[in-house]
Amino acid sequence: MDHYYGTYEFRNRQVLYVGGNRRCEVSEQQSRPGRKRDSSRDGAILQATLDVLAAAGYEGMTTDMVAARANASKATIYRRWPSKAELVVEAVESLRAEPLGDAPDTGSLAGDLAAMLDTSGNAAESRKFKVVMGLLSLLPQDADLANAVQRRILGPRSAAIRVAVEREQARGGIVADRDAGLLALVVMATITYRLIVTGEPVDRTFLTALADGVLKG
Repeated sequence: MDHYYGTYEFRNRQVLYVGGNRRCEVSEQQSRPGRKRDSSRDGAILQATLDVLAAAGYEGMTTDMVAARANASKATIYRRWPSKAELVVEAVESLRAEPLGDAPDTGSLAGDLAAMLDTSGNAAESRKFKVVMGLLSLLPQDADLANAVQRRILGPRSAAIRVAVEREQARGGIVADRDAGLLALVVMATITYRLIVTGEPVDRTFLTALADGVLKG
């Protein structure tokens, strides 16, 4: 006679059954609470996710790449973020949204834009724009991700540029009746086009030409 062995859970008890001779043994097993999740690695994993996004884009990003960069196991990542999309949204949300008070006042619009947006000598700022570039194909399809990018990357920069434009208007460099919010969007759109389409640098020379030749023209 064939014998079939197996276990199953019933009311917190582990049951061993032997199917062939209908004999079973039951052992009590106290239920134990699950281990509390260790969040100490979250920051390193989220930063690693941003680094990989900036380098490889969303399509090229893999959990293996993030795990290797964060020196973490894939199991640790999957326990916390079951899908790649969830991991990416939280990584973007982890970025600090700069308050308006952080918009620098150098005394000129060109100087303000360079202080905020010159990616040629600012690795952190360059990475944020590269993250956006890596997510472009996904943004129209994922509202949560699009909202996170707007809140943490694009929105704060557009708001800071508007503050700089309004200061320039107060100095008399830009006529007061021009829409500061619209001019800020022009700056963001021009920078995005330059980074994504032409691949040219967003440096002080370019930002000075944008401020003096477009915004103040």
